[in-house]
Amino acid sequence: MRALPAYFLALFCLLTLAGCGLGAGRAPKGVRLLVTREFGARVLHDASQPQINGQETVMSLLLRNYSVSTRFGGGFVQSIDGLAGHEGDRPVDWFYYVNGVEASKGAAATNVHPGDHIWWDRHDWSQTGASAAVVGSYPEPFLNGLEGKRLPVRVECSRDAGKACETVAHRLQADGVPAALGGFGSGGGPAILRVLVGTWPALRADRGVAQIERGPRASGVYATFGPDGKTFTTLTADGAGAPMNASGAGLIAATRTGEEAPVWVVTGADAAGVQHAAADFNEAQLRDHFALAVLPDGKTAPLPIASPASLLRLKSTR
Repeated sequence: MRALPAYFLALFCLLTLAGCGLGAGRAPKGVRLLVTREFGARVLHDASQPQINGQETVMSLLLRNYSVSTRFGGGFVQSIDGLAGHEGDRPVDWFYYVNGVEASKGAAATNVHPGDHIWWDRHDWSQTGASAAVVGSYPEPFLNGLEGKRLPVRVECSRDAGKACETVAHRLQADGVPAALGGFGSGGGPAILRVLVGTWPALRADRGVAQIERGPRASGVYATFGPDGKTFTTLTADGAGAPMNASGAGLIAATRTGEEAPVWVVTGADAAGVQHAAADFNEAQLRDHFALAVLPDGKTAPLPIASPASLLRLKSTR
């Protein structure tokens, strides 16, 4: 669901900071607090050691470290350090993610746990109600899990994944994440973090990723493959895009259905595209991106595409 600021904080909390998860308990360690705009394209603040005082909520941590203004009696975040989330009739707002997952509760009701990566981003939501899961907090949520609980991780490989599956599994293990290997479609409960690796035609039947074909309004991912994997469309935040020849192209993205654990996909139009995507499955390439398109020549393009001009440059490389 959208992390709309309507859930964020009552005026009482803003005035007193009491009863908002402050003070009591031990301060969580290893927390990162990131503030960006335009789907992570512009980093405004990146605090690897934010000020923390005892047990914090996501909102109290934001209030402690930055200047926050509100509207509608304190129930909505209007601005962070002077950058307004609401601009007239424009569909722009502040959203927050914990370990790469858009929270199902308001920021004042979400506790901060050790190792949490908390990310506030201001962006246009005209094409989607929510990006329920993003990849830019990697190695989260694999390393520390969700709501303070580490979840089992399974890498599921389609038959055409080749060495890409081993590449992804080895990367997770190198980053301190024990990951089991299994065949695609091996099943499991909603509390398992799954990473699907294989060509799009092989993976598209999975319920967790099939919504990508229906565009960002369904999946929150600003790229789509054609059902046969022969076309690949990357989109701007306002939905501008065009289908391209997908040969060698790849995609790293995450989706989420309801309250289930997110599903990650490392895919491509063909075996070459999957290999390209797997090679970029690492923190340096994914950092602060909602999703990542991978080009045949090794270049990468954060999604959504920043502008029509950047989309044209992307198309010209094919």
